[in-house]
Amino acid sequence: MNTTSGIPYLPDKDLAGPAELVNTIRARRTGGKLLNLDRILLHSPSLARGWNFMFGAIRNELSLPPKLRELAILAIGALNKADYEYAHHEPDFLKAGGTREQSRALADLPAALDDATLFDEAERAALALTYEMTRKIAVADATMKRVRAILPDRQVVELAGAIAGYNMVSRFVVAIGIELE
Repeated sequence: MNTTSGIPYLPDKDLAGPAELVNTIRARRTGGKLLNLDRILLHSPSLARGWNFMFGAIRNELSLPPKLRELAILAIGALNKADYEYAHHEPDFLKAGGTREQSRALADLPAALDDATLFDEAERAALALTYEMTRKIAVADATMKRVRAILPDRQVVELAGAIAGYNMVSRFVVAIGIELE
C-alpha cells in the first residue's frame, strides 16, 4: 500500500527499520502498532528518531494542560486540512476534557475564536495564538500578551512549541499524502 503521493508504507513488522528505533516508537504507541505516519518516517531512521523524541516530549513531558495542547492540534488540523492529524488527536482532545461540540466548532476557527459559550478565555487565547502562528506566522503583540496573562512563561513556550511542531506534522502528512489507518 502506498501514500497518495506514491511512497510505500513500510510493513508494520520489525523489518520497518532498526529494531531499537522501531521498539521505541512502538512503546509510545497505543497497542504497540506502528501508525502509517511511523511507517513513512522509518524510510529515514534519523528523521524518525528525532521525530519520535520531539513529539514524545510534546505529548508526554510538558506542563502545558493536555486539553490546550490537543485543542491547538485540532485547530491546526482543521486549518491545514490535515484530516490524518485531526482524526488521531480528536480522541485525545475528548479524553482531556474537550467536547464534540468544541471539536465541531473548529471547522470555522475564526468564529470559534470569539465563542465564549463554547471556549473559556484560556482556550480562546490558545486558539488565537494557533490561528496567528498557522495563518499569519507573525503573532500580534496583543495576542501574545493575552496568552501570557493566562499562562506562565513555561507554558507559553510549550504551547508555541507544540503549535510549531504540529504545523510541521500537518504539512508533512498532507504533502506526503498519509492516509488514515
